[in-house]
Amino acid sequence: MADYLKHKAYLGSVEFSAEDAVLHGKIIGINDLVTFEADSVDGIQKAFIEAVEDYLETCIALNKAPNKFYKGVFNVRTSNELHRDLALIAEKKQMKLNELVNKAFDFLVKNEDKVLN
Repeated sequence: MADYLKHKAYLGSVEFSAEDAVLHGKIIGINDLVTFEADSVDGIQKAFIEAVEDYLETCIALNKAPNKFYKGVFNVRTSNELHRDLALIAEKKQMKLNELVNKAFDFLVKNEDKVLN
C-alpha cells in the first residue's frame, strides 16, 4: 500500500490533521511549495490531481521548468566498516567506488519494492 499519491510523474504526500479533521499534502520533487487539502480520500486524490495540473499550467505560463533540478552530486555518510567493505568490493571488481555505488543505486531504483519492504 502506497502512502503517497501519484499523478503523471509527480508524487504527493498525504497527512492527516486531527485538529482540523482534514487531509493535506504537498507535491514532492519540485522547487516550489504546492499544497492541497480535502476532507476525504476521494477529495484528496482529486485535490492532488488539480494541484499538479494547475502547477504544470503555471509553469508553462511562466516559461519555467516544473521539475526540481538535481545536480547528481550529494554526500553519503556511512560507517567506516561499510566504507571499507564497499571500497574492497570496488577494488575486486576493478571499479571506482563511485561506479559501484551507482550500480547499487540503479539496482535499488529498479527493485525498490523488493529491497525496501
